[in-house]
Amino acid sequence: MFDAGIMGEKFGVDGNKRQNLVNDVFTPECKFKESVFENYYVIYSSTLYRQQESGRAWFLGLNKEGQIMKGNRVKKTKPSSHFVPKPIEVCMYREPSLHEIGEKQGRSRKSSGTPTMNGGKVVNQDST
Repeated sequence: MFDAGIMGEKFGVDGNKRQNLVNDVFTPECKFKESVFENYYVIYSSTLYRQQESGRAWFLGLNKEGQIMKGNRVKKTKPSSHFVPKPIEVCMYREPSLHEIGEKQGRSRKSSGTPTMNGGKVVNQDST
């Protein structure tokens, strides 16, 4: 489920009205179901409102001017209801090089100074 508190601050959430209102109090009208659509966009459907005849969910959508569209006019296949998901926090880690991995393993091992490879078999250092 999606809490429309963030959306409510920017766009206002008040059921099927087109007014830009901000609700400080969480109501069932501000509760949306978040779904990932086929094209990897996110769509939000109301958990409270549905079409009376067909039972189809009402979706959150914005028109070209950025105003809220009526829920019964928005369809999940239309671009007006597609939102790009924004990650809250992204952690980027640098991938270590093979040289750094070898140095770390060499420091941690207590070895006799003889290089080993192929499952622990001793490798002759003199051969080229």
